[in-house]
Amino acid sequence: MSEPRPSDRHDASDPDDTFAEIVGEETQRDPDLAVIEAGSRTLRTQSGPPQGEAVPDHPADPETDRALRAVEQELAGRWGETKLEPSVTRIAALMDLLGEPQRAYPSIHITGTNGKTSTARMIEALLGAFELRTGRYTSPHVQSITERISLDGSPIDAERFIETYHDIKPYVEMVDAQQPYRLSFFEVLTGMAYAAFADAPVDVAVVEVGMGGTWDATNVIDASVAVVTPISLDHTDRLGSTPAEIAGEKSGVIKQDATVILAQQPVDAAQVMLKKAVEVDATVAREGMEFGVVSREIAVGGQLLTLRGVGGEYDNVFLPLYGAHQAHNAAVALAAVEAFFGIGAEQARSLDVETVRKAFLSVLSPGRLEVVRSSPTVVLDAAHNPAGARAASEGVSEAFSFSRLIGVVGASDDKDVRGLLEAFEPIFAEIVVTQNSSARAMDADALAAVAVEVFGDERVQVEPRLDDALEAAITLAEEEAEYAGAGVLVTGSVITVGEARLLLGRR
Repeated sequence: MSEPRPSDRHDASDPDDTFAEIVGEETQRDPDLAVIEAGSRTLRTQSGPPQGEAVPDHPADPETDRALRAVEQELAGRWGETKLEPSVTRIAALMDLLGEPQRAYPSIHITGTNGKTSTARMIEALLGAFELRTGRYTSPHVQSITERISLDGSPIDAERFIETYHDIKPYVEMVDAQQPYRLSFFEVLTGMAYAAFADAPVDVAVVEVGMGGTWDATNVIDASVAVVTPISLDHTDRLGSTPAEIAGEKSGVIKQDATVILAQQPVDAAQVMLKKAVEVDATVAREGMEFGVVSREIAVGGQLLTLRGVGGEYDNVFLPLYGAHQAHNAAVALAAVEAFFGIGAEQARSLDVETVRKAFLSVLSPGRLEVVRSSPTVVLDAAHNPAGARAASEGVSEAFSFSRLIGVVGASDDKDVRGLLEAFEPIFAEIVVTQNSSARAMDADALAAVAVEVFGDERVQVEPRLDDALEAAITLAEEEAEYAGAGVLVTGSVITVGEARLLLGRR
């Protein structure tokens, strides 16, 4: 594609001419991506940059609020996210009726055990900084169901969520009537996300799997970039009892001729992923080999990083998130975006470092070592398995100088609760055991019985109501003057964290 001559250009105030001019300037890009970016930049010229919002408030309009709750109730009447029939038959049938909206845009598909949502948010921020219009689909949500579907870095508004649901509802009912099982909660939401992205339209979708990979409802896309965050033991009753078995299921997101961005993995899991990549002629970039974290320093409000991508080194990158695991997530996200732009395999260049810095500076990840209160400091982290708990424990110890840390833990009954508690035992002076409002919540007394075995009876307090648990933990943190540097960590489940966020007045 050649640069347009000055005489070919028209008044830049004309959106069509602006579009043509931007396309012409993208001489170093794949032609299709140049057109995509130009379209997005033209829209942004007219509408202005998006304003990020981490967690939306309830709709201010009572009618909209009632309508949203009605949609949530209808969705809740379907199979929940933990009840699965391993197949993409139903979601594929829905996509067919909707005209295959998931094929209207390129996508980046993210699987793994921990770090998927944070990595998705970082990828989204990077793509947005390079003026691409993004759609992001993640799960579960922290406070509002609308968080799961985002456009340009912000959850879609309640009105659009409701409208999207009603738009696809007739087609959902058609599939329900034709299949042995109705579409599940997660399958319907996935259909909504793909339809909303096509309707927007987005330049690229960033999609997090719900569980696994091969038969996950999201796996009706053919992503050019597949991201695999660290794999550990979780959902072992459905995915397998070893990292290798779990990797076999998750490798289903790797498609023909794709690029795979592989975070550091257990050896057996990495072998499975690499074998799958060879089978489908995919290109692999491995953390610690082709990309990674060069250095990191603790800084006020986060950390200062030097990252090595597949196309070069990026220094002085400030990430406003805590923990070494988030630095590794940042390296993975950067490599994924480089791969999306063809850097490394097709082009020997790097991304603009100032744009990369600006993108990471804007990253938010609610409920991931998130400080929501001071005096005493209250931190929320959605760790729900042993690997996540170890990462959170290390992150808290590194970033905060608590003289005494009180834990508030509410977990799901299908998790490795003992492993979770053992990971936190070294950093918790005392633990307040509780439960959230979910039907999957582990009974507080049952959780306490395990906690007593790990912590000892004197360090465990039971408060079945989460509000009482928060009050008790804050009181414990404040009760003695010598513990002026005490803090509280609320953890164990995304649902526990979301409900705590609301109770503590965080929006």
